Amino acid sequence: MNRQIVLDTETTGLEPEHGHRIIEIGAVELIDRKLTGRHFHRYLNPQREIDDGALAVHGITSDFLADKPPFGDVADDFLAFIDGAELIIHNAPFDVAFIDYELGRLEQARRRVEDACTVVDTLAMARHKHPGQKNSLDALCRRYDVDNSQRELHGALLDAEILADVYLMMTGGQTMLFVSDEVETSSSGSDVYIVVRLPVDRPRLRIVAATQTELDRHGAMLDDIDRRARSGSVWRSQALALAD
Repeated sequence: MNRQIVLDTETTGLEPEHGHRIIEIGAVELIDRKLTGRHFHRYLNPQREIDDGALAVHGITSDFLADKPPFGDVADDFLAFIDGAELIIHNAPFDVAFIDYELGRLEQARRRVEDACTVVDTLAMARHKHPGQKNSLDALCRRYDVDNSQRELHGALLDAEILADVYLMMTGGQTMLFVSDEVETSSSGSDVYIVVRLPVDRPRLRIVAATQTELDRHGAMLDDIDRRARSGSVWRSQALALAD
């Protein structure tokens, strides 16, 4: 069983070393590349003010957080949820630094994130796959046709759900073409693909042949390509090679 947790946080600012805190944690669970419906979501009282720049990004106010628990009250539940999983995070160093800072503030010592989990940074992955391009979460949603229409402001749980879709597309795209009891996942480097064994008693697929009119039109199109292209039609040369 391959258990992954896709995680995001919202914070009071950009730098934990300057005393900024986590105000929201959102995480969703994947098992064998399928969303299970299990998630972890908490709003947290940071016990400090929120920077104006951060407020403009997520819209979470100090008044809203006034009655929420501090991080220490949810730390054990959070660590139990992520324990032993592979964490999938966009710009992982940012979130991991904040979580480790929060854990380090607790009176009773807790493990650091990377002592409990392995971590995959989807931002680093995207930069490797798409060098020189924008690789924000919104940019990746556009690139992989992932719906982010509800993302007017950043939110940890919503962003974790969106990132889960983006991650699955980045690492293999569509994961199921047919329904089958036997599914095998294979991988090569960062590419993941799904091998599905179809039931032996399935109905035979219908074969639809081109009509003579369609064949004539296709031939006319290849004749036109032959006239225009210096080396002739690639499709026709390949067909002749297969015939030989």
